[in-house]
Amino acid sequence: MKKGPIIGILAAVAAMSASALQIGDPMVDADTKMQGADGTTQSLSQLKGEKGTLVIFTCNKCPFVDAWQAVMVDLGNTYSKKGIGVVFVNSNDPSVKGDTLENMKAKAEKEGYQFAYLQDSTSDVARNFGAKKTPDVFLFDAAGKLVYQGAVGEGGRSVGDEIWLKDALEALVAGQKIENAQTKAVGCGIKFR
Repeated sequence: MKKGPIIGILAAVAAMSASALQIGDPMVDADTKMQGADGTTQSLSQLKGEKGTLVIFTCNKCPFVDAWQAVMVDLGNTYSKKGIGVVFVNSNDPSVKGDTLENMKAKAEKEGYQFAYLQDSTSDVARNFGAKKTPDVFLFDAAGKLVYQGAVGEGGRSVGDEIWLKDALEALVAGQKIENAQTKAVGCGIKFR
């Protein structure tokens, strides 16, 4: 039996299971235009903040997102006033119940988003970031380099005591090193188009 094809398959599976973006990598797809829940079309580069940019892959219907929704919105609204560009991105196929642009607009209004909520209409932005779950967090510094990736915090369908994203945001805003730069995103799988 030849081992070449098996090794190739294993390498492909390993590449798919690893995050496409690693700590220190530059933001990808920064200039890709996406439709916003507010009716505008914007890119991540247009929404970047003076001190950094927070991109959270999320959706409208997921028990993990629902559990973390209040924390994510509070962090987004708080840190958008502290020099962090905040963007929620929905990469789910809109045929998935609840993930249409109209429903995104209703969710943003209901939850009080004071930041952009964009629709990744091809799911390519999520693919290129290496996002696989909702929620999946990517925090970039002012130079556009990835400094935190993973979960919002400890817990899955319930909020734990540790809010790793808050710690990362605090460190970034203060110009300090992020101690826990990578965690494992836990949530619903993105329903790729």
